[in-house]
Amino acid sequence: MQVILIQDVNNLGGANELVTVKNGYGRNYLIPKKFAVEANPGNLKQLNEKMKQQAKKEAKLMAEIKSVIAVLNDGALKIGAKTGTSGKIFGSVTSVQIARAIKEQKGYEIDRRRILIIDEVKELGVFKAKIDFGHGNETEVEFEVVAE
Repeated sequence: MQVILIQDVNNLGGANELVTVKNGYGRNYLIPKKFAVEANPGNLKQLNEKMKQQAKKEAKLMAEIKSVIAVLNDGALKIGAKTGTSGKIFGSVTSVQIARAIKEQKGYEIDRRRILIIDEVKELGVFKAKIDFGHGNETEVEFEVVAE
């Protein structure tokens, strides 16, 4: 029996996946528990339409990610920090400060958890951070730490 999974099922497959299972497992467990629906022509047509819609959303999202990456790579960010007399900053630059600088200087709000600072930032200068957008898309952003 072929069924279309509505949600992820352990050791069987993911949501919106067409799988073949034994008749009893499909009729007595998957379908009554709303884990799957029978793979009839109507449901297969719905699945194909859902996959087309998902592909369109994915393409739109990828285009938006590419434009954000282009804007972020346009120029270095400036992050102000308080410094001592020797040029070392008090504390260090965090992903929260980088996210705030991106929002203020580039106009995009990026979650701080997606930002990974490559080197520890404890002094003035130019540094790099990686931003992971998911789906295999990541970019390196340069930021300059300047004295306030």
